[in-house]
Amino acid sequence: MKIIIAGAGEVGTHLAKMLSYEKQDIIVLDPDSRRLANLDNYNLMTIQGSAISFDDLKRVGAGSADLFVAVTPFETRNLLACMMAKSMGTKRTVARIDSGEFIQKQHKSFFTESGVDSLIYPEYLAANEIVTALKHTWVRNWFEMLGGELIVVGVKLRANAAIVGHRLRDLGSMSGFLHVNAIKRNRETIIPGGNDVIMENDVAYIATTREHIDRVVEMCGKTKHDVQRVLIMGGNRIAAELGKLIGEKYKVKIIEGDLERCRVLADLLPYCNIVNGDASDTDIMEEEGVGDYDVFVALSDTSERNILSCVMAKELGVNKTVAEVENMQFVAEAESLNIGTIINKQLIASSRIFQNMLDRDVDNAKCLALTDAEVAELEVLEGSKVTRRMVRDLGLSSDMTIAGLVRDGVGHLVNGDTRLLPGDHVVVFCLSGSIHKIEKLFG
Repeated sequence: MKIIIAGAGEVGTHLAKMLSYEKQDIIVLDPDSRRLANLDNYNLMTIQGSAISFDDLKRVGAGSADLFVAVTPFETRNLLACMMAKSMGTKRTVARIDSGEFIQKQHKSFFTESGVDSLIYPEYLAANEIVTALKHTWVRNWFEMLGGELIVVGVKLRANAAIVGHRLRDLGSMSGFLHVNAIKRNRETIIPGGNDVIMENDVAYIATTREHIDRVVEMCGKTKHDVQRVLIMGGNRIAAELGKLIGEKYKVKIIEGDLERCRVLADLLPYCNIVNGDASDTDIMEEEGVGDYDVFVALSDTSERNILSCVMAKELGVNKTVAEVENMQFVAEAESLNIGTIINKQLIASSRIFQNMLDRDVDNAKCLALTDAEVAELEVLEGSKVTRRMVRDLGLSSDMTIAGLVRDGVGHLVNGDTRLLPGDHVVVFCLSGSIHKIEKLFG
């Protein structure tokens, strides 16, 4: 697959690095040679030029591209670049935007007819991840297929979890209602085999069906907590989108250091309590009674501050914390700490773009981003390789596993005897660098 990435900023660079391991034909276009130099050691091509120049788009071969991704810092430039690339023959285009208005359903036809097939608004996607974290405080990740018929959760396991200490092959007799698909251990994600033992402090990624979710909670030694009060540190665009999404469902307080931004938020979110101050200050945290809140969300402009603030909030008694960690070097470290859910816009945006590679109908599919793995939902097509034999005989490599499927509107876990059928919606776990294998199996 030929993929052109216009923009070598944070999202573009991260996406290019990840895709360079996927055996794809990657070209990165950016006017800044210094940004392109950061990609010199990766298996891709860099070209200095403008995303809104017909001549430069011809130089990168936009007319023969399978996917054109515009992720420059400028929303209008991204949209125009996609329109230009589409007019030249690019099969599918994706534009990063900064406006919530553009993603409204009534405007979708305008953009598709103009040549923009998919819109990525990272702040909105991040806010949605936080909304999910508020609904399911006992997990680190929550992923649903087709109305929740199949659910995948990422859970930090403590010593009280009933599944700790057991081999995966032995779990079938005691908990046939769950399937452990991946394990995060010592900052590394592994696809486990039957002889692997679940250990304390593992983050296990478990598939189950909705009717068994309470049993999974019990087996993982967790307790569900109702959320009524939410404290948000930082009033950035994620905070604004989050406030709009949750409305008056919770009592929300946002602490923001910039007075003018506080005024903007007060007009935008009249049902939220906006406070001017530095929430990373211990005295202010105690003054605002952070320990009385059910959830603390750290959205300041620095990863370090967000991580430390969540650690402090935990010490002050907050049950659930969420940290925005944009520095990729800190993500794995943050995941190893007891601070709950980690939000990273680069991972979220890249994951959404990965889904564009795997399934054209991205509105009906989802992709869960991890630091070194992907979880994708795909539809099984007529004639694809996965329909030709049972799962045990598909010869799946050790870096991927099929978690479950939804067939005729009903969720099922997958075992070796399962035979995939055209029309099935399947959840697949794979380590980074393996998506090209999924394409071959399901394409």
